[in-house]
Amino acid sequence: MRTLFAKILLWFLATMAIAFAAMLVTSALIFSTERQPPFGMLMRMQMREAIFAYEHGGSGELSATLGRMKTVTQGDLALADAAGRDLASGQDRSALMREARQRPDFGASLPFGRRGNITWGRQSQDGKYWFFASAPGRRSPFWFIQPYHLWILGIVVLLCYALALHLTSPVRALQRAVDRFGKGDLTARAPSARRDELGQLARTFNQMADRIQTLVQAERRLLMDISHELRSPLARLSVAIELARSAQESEGPLDRIQKESDRLNTLVGELLEVTRAEGDPSQRKSEMVRLDELMTEIVDDSRIEAVAHGCDVKLETRGPVTIDGDPELLRRAVENVVRNAIRYSPAGTAIEVTLDSAAGGSSIRVRDYGPGVPAETLPLLFEPFYRVDSDRNRGSGGVGLGLAIARRAIQLHRGTIHAQNAQPGLMVEIDLPAAVAPGKPVKETATRTA
Repeated sequence: MRTLFAKILLWFLATMAIAFAAMLVTSALIFSTERQPPFGMLMRMQMREAIFAYEHGGSGELSATLGRMKTVTQGDLALADAAGRDLASGQDRSALMREARQRPDFGASLPFGRRGNITWGRQSQDGKYWFFASAPGRRSPFWFIQPYHLWILGIVVLLCYALALHLTSPVRALQRAVDRFGKGDLTARAPSARRDELGQLARTFNQMADRIQTLVQAERRLLMDISHELRSPLARLSVAIELARSAQESEGPLDRIQKESDRLNTLVGELLEVTRAEGDPSQRKSEMVRLDELMTEIVDDSRIEAVAHGCDVKLETRGPVTIDGDPELLRRAVENVVRNAIRYSPAGTAIEVTLDSAAGGSSIRVRDYGPGVPAETLPLLFEPFYRVDSDRNRGSGGVGLGLAIARRAIQLHRGTIHAQNAQPGLMVEIDLPAAVAPGKPVKETATRTA
């Protein structure tokens, strides 16, 4: 009785057993008393038929009629006159008459025992006849249970078993999923196809598991990326410090130390942005954002950096665009894409930023006229710390987190981001739905290749 399955099964079996017993007792009462149909109707009908046979055919016809009735009722039947004489055999039935009259419920024609038999007696309405039906006494109190009751009981047991299994199987599946998840298998999920409360419980667990898996994986990636990315600048810092100690002219090593310190500061800042983008959705802000105004601010802020690189940033919008989202995450995402385009744009070119609105949402396109990237590396551009060594390397100043931050921020707004070669240059396109809720969990979106 420690399992839910056993409790449910036994509960329903006990309920069915009580209902089955009540049905059998009711059946026994019906068939044991003449005053209840259908036994009472049968006895009255037999008595009328026996009286009719005697009055119209005499003792011979009565004997033949009672014989036919015995083949159906499997008991002794007798019709006696008011004095107790058996009208078919001539035997004295007065003792049965006296025993029937001595009952306190005389007139109800309830059964009474006589020499191991059970006898029913009934007097005709005019008082001229008595009709008796006798049957051997039954030793078992459950004589009324018939073989066909057993298969009904079997069906009830099977149905109870199926119901208990239906109710407890999803609980067991959820228990197995929780056990696997607790042992470190973050991919463990519970079946959630059911539409009832148990299915809702499984879906709630799966949502919780998705969120925990995302947080744990983000933490693992962050630790791996930090350990990998900090190793090189720290090694160069150590070398620069040794050179500064040994060299008489320390400007070069000190510049190197300053450069590596700035790089470490930038790296830590962008790692914090990645952590914020993958953090708790409930902590993110959600408000109505004028995307066209936000794009204007980003382009104006980025133009200073573009001028320093000898290029320009141009913005083209087609009317106001309003979406629901986190303005800081959206700003960081678009700004990272624009700054990435500025970093690799040749001098004398312009970065083209376009904002379009449609019934299904909005689209942001950022195109530069730089060297582009190999087609096979396009799906990897949005991975953390990925750089195309031939063109987009450490010399450009990036640490490979800008586009990764942009992808996470856009995905948290249920949008998509992808890159393609524009011949020349690279175009990054961001698609955002018309109505978004950045607090809801989203699935990872694959990057589209050109």
